Amino acid sequence: MLALGGNAMTSADGRARPEDQIAAAEVAMDAVAELISHDVEVVITHGNGPQVGNLLVKNELAAGVVPPVPLDWCGAQTQATLGFVLMDALDAALVARGIQKRSAALVTRALVDPGDPGFVKPTKPIGRFLPAEEARVLVDHGEVWEDRGEKGWRRVVASPEPLDILDASAVLELIRAGFVVVANGGGGIPVVRRDDGSLSGVEAVIDKDLGAALLGVLVGADVLVVATDVPQAVLRFGTPEAEPIGRVTLSQMQAYAEEGHFASGSMGPKVDAVCRFVQGTDLPGVITSLDRIVDAVTDVGYTGTVVVPD
Repeated sequence: MLALGGNAMTSADGRARPEDQIAAAEVAMDAVAELISHDVEVVITHGNGPQVGNLLVKNELAAGVVPPVPLDWCGAQTQATLGFVLMDALDAALVARGIQKRSAALVTRALVDPGDPGFVKPTKPIGRFLPAEEARVLVDHGEVWEDRGEKGWRRVVASPEPLDILDASAVLELIRAGFVVVANGGGGIPVVRRDDGSLSGVEAVIDKDLGAALLGVLVGADVLVVATDVPQAVLRFGTPEAEPIGRVTLSQMQAYAEEGHFASGSMGPKVDAVCRFVQGTDLPGVITSLDRIVDAVTDVGYTGTVVVPD
């Protein structure tokens, strides 16, 4: 199971124009194709933050003309678009290596609890800051915005815990059929189950790494690799005493997290996801940079930050 960070789908300076995303996908999928050339089966998940952000801007600009697209729809649209871009890039990289392997992208739903505390008091900020008068138009459409002082107003949404990946069985069938699968982008489209058993999308975002960890458990992955823009997680990051973490036991990594070594907006969710995967499978999880994923999978234990069972 390979979880690609948002940096894998934008340019180095963070731009997310279509041409930037295509170029970034080509780099990422070249690394994946190299991994596949070592006879490794791969399931790919990915972030979608910049892409959802673009859709939110379109919502804001058009809110006075057409109703904003709900957040679960934004997730679905970006899963499909990024899946298409990643498939094209991966197919080209595989052909260049003479590998006959098919890819498939699956729009994927994640079940959440309608009673999750995040729905009562949303706290996850998304999108850009707006002046009060522009935010008010979106509040009138039912969105929750908060006054953030001098910066302006910013939208906040729930970020509930993923309880199940409803389409994990479809991912498994595609794997068995020989496909490289792109699935559960952005953590999955958040849905709740109504009293009558039917499903409904909800205005929320799921942490992409936690979604990847859960999908990895459900499809029986041998290892979860969280690919980011640094080679390893680091203790005391940004200080003269900074220390890269190599091979570490699950309990020790959890202790580091409890000590506050990993920022909630960056490395924290990645560490949490890897620890959950290890706890749920008794198999290793790795955090490393995209250019090291081949070594991370073919020589587990010696590349990146490797969390192993106690």
